[in-house]
Amino acid sequence: MIGYGATGGEMFLRGIVGERFCVRNSGAVAVAEGTGDHGCEYMTGGTVVVLGKTGRNFAAGMSGGIAYLLDPDPRRVNTGMADLEPVDDGGGMLRRLIERHHAETGSVVAARLLTDWDAALPRFARVMPHDYKRVQEAARRAEREGLDVNEAVMAAAHG
Repeated sequence: MIGYGATGGEMFLRGIVGERFCVRNSGAVAVAEGTGDHGCEYMTGGTVVVLGKTGRNFAAGMSGGIAYLLDPDPRRVNTGMADLEPVDDGGGMLRRLIERHHAETGSVVAARLLTDWDAALPRFARVMPHDYKRVQEAARRAEREGLDVNEAVMAAAHG
């Protein structure tokens, strides 16, 4: 278990990590090159990037935060709580995390991805928890309509 219950900080791990990577993560940023079973289980916050295969049951109970998976196998992701979505924001933050991972670890995997970023980006999927997406949408709607964002977020979180 690496990153279990993390509330902050950053981890850049060259290589494949074992089971239960970033379980109960509530605020850490983590990059690894593969995971065992149950990655990001019960995650409530933070950002995780996996540059390789995941074990089974990825994102089970995930209610917050965002994970990015390279070439995800949908059968290994628990879609009861989260969806696999395309990275539609141009991948700026994702690219910066992969660049940082390369700088910190000398990762060959990261270097290959960065060499042809335009080809690499469509290979990624964003793991977006259903609850987190609903709260984010409520906050954006409240901002557009001039409503109290905190009230909208609380209503979405409990609705």
